[in-house]
Amino acid sequence: MEKKKGVAILGSTGSIGTQALEVLEVYPELFDLQLLTANRNADLLIEQALKFKPNSVVIADEGQYEKVKEALWSADIHVYAGSEAICQTVEAAEIDVVLTAMVGYAGLKPTLSAIRAKKSIALANKETLVVAGELITKEAYENGVNIYPVDSEHSAIFQCLTGEFHNKIEKIYLTASGGPFRGFSAEELTKVTKAQALKHPNWDMGAKITIDSASMMNKGLEVIEAKWLFNLKPEQIDVIVHPQSIVHSLVQFEDGSMKAQMGLPDMKLPIQYALTYPNRLKTDFPRFNFMDYPELTFEKANTKVFTNLQLAFDALKSQGTAACTLNAANEESVKAFLDDRISFVDIAKINEKVLSKVTNILKPSFEDYVSIDRVSRRIAREMW
Repeated sequence: MEKKKGVAILGSTGSIGTQALEVLEVYPELFDLQLLTANRNADLLIEQALKFKPNSVVIADEGQYEKVKEALWSADIHVYAGSEAICQTVEAAEIDVVLTAMVGYAGLKPTLSAIRAKKSIALANKETLVVAGELITKEAYENGVNIYPVDSEHSAIFQCLTGEFHNKIEKIYLTASGGPFRGFSAEELTKVTKAQALKHPNWDMGAKITIDSASMMNKGLEVIEAKWLFNLKPEQIDVIVHPQSIVHSLVQFEDGSMKAQMGLPDMKLPIQYALTYPNRLKTDFPRFNFMDYPELTFEKANTKVFTNLQLAFDALKSQGTAACTLNAANEESVKAFLDDRISFVDIAKINEKVLSKVTNILKPSFEDYVSIDRVSRRIAREMW
């Protein structure tokens, strides 16, 4: 019998993390859950740990360490606290693959630690490659580590490339639903509310990524991520709006042929594929029926109204730490919007201002990324 695959889930209480646990629950003979981590949601982390019995858990919020430890001491589960503990526990010998589903910049350092410990990466934390794509891809290459994408769009590209890695890509098309404000004018965007922005038409996601989807920054971050995952130039990446979210992305090869990966919107499929590649396992997920979708439509992304998408392309072309700056500004401005301190359209305005103010370092070290992230956040917070 094949050895079970030791799995760590970083960010187990979030949308991707909870769905990953649903996948693992279906295949107990294939996976051995070793580690769960959470930021602040101690109650759900405790509930997950008692159900799935991992070897260890980490709560990043050190103030909740005693609560988690007391709840799990009788279950013989090791409990740690703090962000450094996450970086250390991913190095455990029993772990084969690390699913990085933490939100935002916080995922960078643990992912880097896992790569240096030669763990396979199932990447759901796009900010890791957005912030430090050059460093991450270099470390992955030097350590012989594979990075398997979990984002539905990048998983689609990866699936289209299986068996085609020797063939040159001419272009990739990342599909976007358009979010709740598809077709809105710049004027109409000034009047949108937080409740509207948090209501995505097709996907059930966490608050931060849902706002990013509404502003199309999420697609911009995916453009940057795609550059590093598939070794592409900016001009080889395009975004098309596809409201039905059935075609998850497409690859065009240099002979003109195109491949697309299709299916109903369900994040469990890309999660499972990243954990089981190169194998496909039988599922009971709902099946797509063409008769239910007699029309699949596509339209051009409007970068003049959704300026965050254009900012992402600009940062990608600038190289260096520009994308790190953009990500930091965006994390801060989205938080300010969710806290009712700025309007929806202010998110992109602040992102653009911060991008123009922060010095771009073209050959950054890890310390440079850390410094630029800190400076960018400070400048962003000074704008409200």
